[in-house]
Amino acid sequence: MTDGAAVETRSDTPAEARPDTRPAKIMYVAEATAHGGRDGFITSQDGHIDLRVAMPPALGGDGNGTNPEQLFAAGYSSCFHNALVLVGRREGYDLTGSTVAAKVGIGPNKQRGYGLAVALSVSLPVLDQDIAAKLVDAAHQVCPYSNATRGNIDVTIVLG
Repeated sequence: MTDGAAVETRSDTPAEARPDTRPAKIMYVAEATAHGGRDGFITSQDGHIDLRVAMPPALGGDGNGTNPEQLFAAGYSSCFHNALVLVGRREGYDLTGSTVAAKVGIGPNKQRGYGLAVALSVSLPVLDQDIAAKLVDAAHQVCPYSNATRGNIDVTIVLG
């Protein structure tokens, strides 16, 4: 799903041996409701989200709306970028101009269901490559999306 040098961050560690990344305290709860599945609409409790959802053409739909994979990509890229800024600030680095882009792929899995794969493209233009790699690794440990997906789906991070 990516071009260039990539680091796959897949864990084959059994679930019972992984660190516990569950929240010790819930600080915020987001609430959204789907009406009609992939061909309907979604709303958030606070009214900020009111979107039509539609199957993308690649999955047989008309593409006249957003889809869950786009929303997941938006959420993951935003959350990972925030984690990156947080760890960068903690270490005293300037992350001016940094970006995180996410690609989320969907396809059938071996259990007759569907699975996801994620590719994150991280740009840290003002940092040395070694420092950037250390910050990306640290952000991957901090980010709630990374913690939620670790060991469940393939996540590839490309630093460019």
